[in-house]
Amino acid sequence: MATYLLDTNIIIDAINDKKTRNQALLDLAEAGHTLACCPINVSEVYAGIRPKEEARTAALLHSLLLYPITFPVAELAGRLKRDYSKRGRTLSIPDTTVAAVAIHYGVPLITDNVKDFPMKDLTIYSLPAVN
Repeated sequence: MATYLLDTNIIIDAINDKKTRNQALLDLAEAGHTLACCPINVSEVYAGIRPKEEARTAALLHSLLLYPITFPVAELAGRLKRDYSKRGRTLSIPDTTVAAVAIHYGVPLITDNVKDFPMKDLTIYSLPAVN
């Protein structure tokens, strides 16, 4: 079975029960896959949390495997940002850090924001299309 790193947009959609994300993530978990996040996701989610979402948010985030941002991950994130900037592509530190976590730990990233993750060493997993 595989482990998948969730991008923040997927976590937020699951918290808000949008785009059938809850069911898609449940299907992956029930099939034996592991769902994960990293500290950047946690920070981004809590930055926009509404009081009524607090319990649901905590429950979802605590159910995920948390990959740490180690020195090698942080270094890779900085190098990705630098290298893409040299090519004229502006990427955010949060996005390059999430990408670096996925690349370093060798796990696919589930995101709807594919344009924010052009890294050739990164595997993107797309959830099924929503109705």
